[in-house]
Amino acid sequence: MRRRKTVLLILEPARMGPLRPSPGPGGQRLLLPPLLLALLLLLAPSASHTTQIVYKVPEEQPPNTLIGSLAADYGLPDVGHLYKLEVGAPYLRVDGKTGDIFTTETSIDREGLRECQNKIPENPCILEFEVSITDLVQNGSPRLLEGQIEVQDINDNTPNFASPVITLAIPENTNIGSLFPIPLATDRDAGPNGVASYELQAGPEAQELFGLQVAEDQEEKQPQLIVMGNLDRERWDSYDLTIKVQDGGSPPRASSALLRVTVLDTNDNAPKFERPTYEAELSENSPIGHSVIQVKANDSDQGANAEIDYTFHQAPEVVRRLLRLDRNTGLITVQGPVDREELSTLRFSVLAKDRGANPKSARAQVVVTVKDMNDNAPTIEIRGIGLVTHQDGMANISEDVAEETAVALVQVSDRDEGENAAVTCVVAGDVPFQLRQASETGSDSKKKYFLQTTTPLDYEKVKDYTIEIVAVDSGNPPLSSTNSLKVQVVDVNDNAPVFTQSITEVAFPENNKPGEVVAEVTASDADSGSNAELVYSLEPEPAAQGLFTISPENGEIRVKTSLDREQRDSYELKVVAADRGSPSLQGTATVLVNVLDCNDNDPKFMLSGYNFSVMENMPALSPVGMVTVIDGDKGENARVQLSVEQDNGDFVIQNGTGTILSSLSFDREQQSTYTFQLKAVDGGVPPRSAYVGVTINVLDENDNAPFITAPSNTSHRLLTPQTRLGETVSQVTAEDIDSGINAELTYSIAGGNPYGLFQIGSHSGAITLEKEIERRHHGLHRLVVKVSDRGKPPRYGTALVHLYVNETLANRTLLETLLVHSLDTPLDIDIAGDPEYERSKQRGNILFGVVAGVVAVALLIALAVLVRYCRQREAKSGYQAGKKETKDLYAPKPSGKAAKGNKSKGKKSKSPKPVKPVEDEDDTGLQKSLKFNLMSDAPGDSPRIHLPLNYPPGSPDLGRHYRSNSPLPSIQLQPQSPSASKKHQVVQDLPPANTFVGTGDTTSTGSEQYSDYSYRTNPPKYPSKQVGQPFRLSTPQPPPHPYHGAIWTEVWE
Repeated sequence: MRRRKTVLLILEPARMGPLRPSPGPGGQRLLLPPLLLALLLLLAPSASHTTQIVYKVPEEQPPNTLIGSLAADYGLPDVGHLYKLEVGAPYLRVDGKTGDIFTTETSIDREGLRECQNKIPENPCILEFEVSITDLVQNGSPRLLEGQIEVQDINDNTPNFASPVITLAIPENTNIGSLFPIPLATDRDAGPNGVASYELQAGPEAQELFGLQVAEDQEEKQPQLIVMGNLDRERWDSYDLTIKVQDGGSPPRASSALLRVTVLDTNDNAPKFERPTYEAELSENSPIGHSVIQVKANDSDQGANAEIDYTFHQAPEVVRRLLRLDRNTGLITVQGPVDREELSTLRFSVLAKDRGANPKSARAQVVVTVKDMNDNAPTIEIRGIGLVTHQDGMANISEDVAEETAVALVQVSDRDEGENAAVTCVVAGDVPFQLRQASETGSDSKKKYFLQTTTPLDYEKVKDYTIEIVAVDSGNPPLSSTNSLKVQVVDVNDNAPVFTQSITEVAFPENNKPGEVVAEVTASDADSGSNAELVYSLEPEPAAQGLFTISPENGEIRVKTSLDREQRDSYELKVVAADRGSPSLQGTATVLVNVLDCNDNDPKFMLSGYNFSVMENMPALSPVGMVTVIDGDKGENARVQLSVEQDNGDFVIQNGTGTILSSLSFDREQQSTYTFQLKAVDGGVPPRSAYVGVTINVLDENDNAPFITAPSNTSHRLLTPQTRLGETVSQVTAEDIDSGINAELTYSIAGGNPYGLFQIGSHSGAITLEKEIERRHHGLHRLVVKVSDRGKPPRYGTALVHLYVNETLANRTLLETLLVHSLDTPLDIDIAGDPEYERSKQRGNILFGVVAGVVAVALLIALAVLVRYCRQREAKSGYQAGKKETKDLYAPKPSGKAAKGNKSKGKKSKSPKPVKPVEDEDDTGLQKSLKFNLMSDAPGDSPRIHLPLNYPPGSPDLGRHYRSNSPLPSIQLQPQSPSASKKHQVVQDLPPANTFVGTGDTTSTGSEQYSDYSYRTNPPKYPSKQVGQPFRLSTPQPPPHPYHGAIWTEVWE
């Protein structure tokens, strides 16, 4: 990004000495003082920065005063560049070579500049200018430089009162020290050159009675008359004083007015406004009579002394023209058209005066802000730039200009403000021109653009363009405007002359008279003017040297002597046509002159072979070409009959015209070329004949739509989430059996890409990934790819590209189901990602909560068992430290039947059948509710609560786990134990398989791990999940176990 640097150059003649005129209409070169010149060189920015220069210049400078040097400020050489003032006339002019800016005969009057008339007093007065800089060496596009000149005020205006006679009415009983405001004086100058002081001059009779005090009121110097003595109307009823006003300029300017003081009868109280300042907003274009604001003053007197009249006080003429003040009510209404663009703020004072014999008054300030309405359409100003000049709305551009060459500077502005002034500008229509922003310093309401070319211009194709520029503001409703520029393309000599025929055969009789015309050749030049003026010349072969001549103007070839066929029967002449352009271009043609004789010459075709091109699908009997045959003989010997040799009925030829007609309708895709011979037979005896080969090339017509070759609509491709951005994820290929532009294909994605994940190369057909893959993108994406040719009208084919976003292709059944669903779904419905993503997240959260809850319950139960177990160890229940128990506390006891069969013999009970694994019917693996059954294992055993557990194969066997991994010895509780009667057996349902996984220690491995097996890594908790596929878990089955499928847990109450 280029940096912006602002260079502030201050030109102050009062400090630097007198300015001498520079080169101009009537002066010598202006020399800057050395100090200022050194400052300019130090502050000159480098050419690589975008610089805006602000000059400070006093107003009313004489003509040809140097303001600044753009070449020095920009660090550009003063040769090889063209400087042109685009904006700033008639106050400024620019030296085209050095870039020096000078004043002109039109003086810069700060008070007369329109830009400075309605500005806020504290804001500077700015005169804007624009200069274009064109590099003549590189012939590049011009650069636009924007600058500002701050016009500084000089003391060229005298302060004046509104009237030469000012009248004040003062009651005779006025207290000493009372103040009475005197109307202000105005000065068109500003700042120090404005009103600075007031002075009161009185005669002997009033010197003791009146004084002057100047107060600061709202940044104004308010003169006030002070009553210093007692007034007696019967003694003296009026006094004439002189008030003088002076500004702060150097030298100062002053003026005076007569201040007439009239002594009145008593009126004790003056009116008093409710507020010292009233503020209101007024929409521009408000109707006549619209109420703006009402001012109100109160008077403590009674009768006529309390009746108040309201009047404008020193209000500008524009206020009196636009607003009406009701004398009795103080209501201010609209009485004229209000336009914010002319005046955005109305500032004035309202005077409230009572109707007493000695009226008193009060003054209040009123500020009315005019609100903008969208009542101004944008304005479009088109002007020349650099070397391109405009005249009567037309610009002349050479056809050999480079692309992106600026042909005009377009300035778009809107007199409204805010959104109403935000303007958008475009070039309408299909023209090789576009707008490029010319400056970065413009505002929304004022923008500058370069109108530049986008493609090379060709005079021979398009000789002129009408460019219409449309500007629309952002108001409601929006307003628009248009402006147009006609661009005339100027021809350059870029086309060589072209002859009508490159080879011309002429039959010319022998024994001719010298000077006869043998032939006339014609050439044309696509250029214009002198570039198209042609001059013909001959370059004959050596045998024809000196025999023929040609007219340079019209191309007539004449013979200079009589020809003898027996000496030479033909001559070949090379004709050269050269234009008058610079540099000159030329074209050539060949003229064959055949000398006629008796029938001793065969018929002769003009060309040795004919090639014709025709469009396919032409109706039968359409002309496909024309041949010309000549015979050097004459009469009957030269009467030639044409026929098609090897005639199969496909083509016929018309004698007399030589037109070849087709008897069939061509189809290029079936046959693109036809070859046959034409036979020419003269009427001589014996007849002579000639043959010529004819080739008919069938041109393509866009009668075939593109054919998608890959991929098929039922195919798919796996796209993993780790795919990199920009990687090609699929390739669409198509063919078109047409040819040329009809077979040029473009690819686009017409549907199925709502997330913008993919992009296709318009020419390559390669589909690439453009965005990061998120979880919601998982699933099948069906991209509807449209393949169009460039024929007129175009034809297209549609391909379905299926991209399956997932880690694996484990669930192919689901994928095939999704593909079938895709083929049955209309193309205007997007298939992209997992439509159940949000609901799946919710279900996943619920499932996770349930599983976590079950695991927590299981852990609590296990903890309870462990605590009970530890307490039993400490109890006196027959436990002996170090004694190895033969029974396992957590091993299930045999059933009642098994106990009966073996209780007397003490034999080992027969192992019960393993519990049959329950099929994985529950895809989510959620736990079932616990169901308790009171069971008795043996007559002597305590009753147990037995819970059969149904869970998928491969679930953890907690009984085996605790039996094999517990470091504590087993404890067998006897029936005689006091707590044995309360012992119960509780079986809890387990979480889904692979819920319990190892983290590295051998005491918490999965259900398929036992103490007598070596440690092995558990399989993943979940397989790769497929979008839309039921979530199933599978783990390797553990070895058969007699008690597989249930867990007994001892619980003591």
